[in-house]
Amino acid sequence: MTSVHNQSSPDPRRATRFPVDFETICEFHPHQEVQIRITNISAHGIMLGDVLDMEKGDRVVVRLPVAGRIEAYLVWSHQGRCGFEFERVIREPDFVAMLDQINNL
Repeated sequence: MTSVHNQSSPDPRRATRFPVDFETICEFHPHQEVQIRITNISAHGIMLGDVLDMEKGDRVVVRLPVAGRIEAYLVWSHQGRCGFEFERVIREPDFVAMLDQINNL
């Protein structure tokens, strides 16, 4: 079987990831917030060092410097870690500014 790969949509799994150690607030379920630790980040998503009690596809809102509140959905969870993909890509200038703030905290 032949598959057609859409070259106009970059694969978010191949995005450059930056290791970080950043705590922030994650909002999920109605009116529920939890402190999370982001262990790596890209313009397309985040990986947490904590596993949340969620199902694949569940949505959260993560608070990030510069980017603000950004919605993300659970893509995978394995061995104490979980990965989320952002609903929108963080623009490069905002992403660089955000990394600077995270690394200077």
